Amino acid sequence: MNSLPFGLWGEEIAAEYLRNKGYIILERHFYFHHTEIDLIARDGNYLVFIEVKTRSSADFGLPEEALTPRKKQYLRRAAEGYLYLNNLYNLDCRFDVISISLDQAEQPQIEHLENAFE
Repeated sequence: MNSLPFGLWGEEIAAEYLRNKGYIILERHFYFHHTEIDLIARDGNYLVFIEVKTRSSADFGLPEEALTPRKKQYLRRAAEGYLYLNNLYNLDCRFDVISISLDQAEQPQIEHLENAFE
């Protein structure tokens, strides 16, 4: 691991993972009405809003379990704000969650849940 704060380190790992899969990263840390979307990317014809959850181990539960119904609602509103502010209409959009946890050797384990919620 490097000296970045843990959450930012996880977002860097996620962005690199997505780039390696052919995604184009459009935005990082997009804020709308006090809600942050960690990453916004293009995956083919999809505009993807990505929440990155990072944990030091799986002992504290899976990272994606921290995504409450209220947090999902806020992320939906922030995504609508992004679309509105950028005059983007009639796009196929989805919400993904990338979970990053460290294994016993402190190597990142990545789980990518496409279309994690609507």
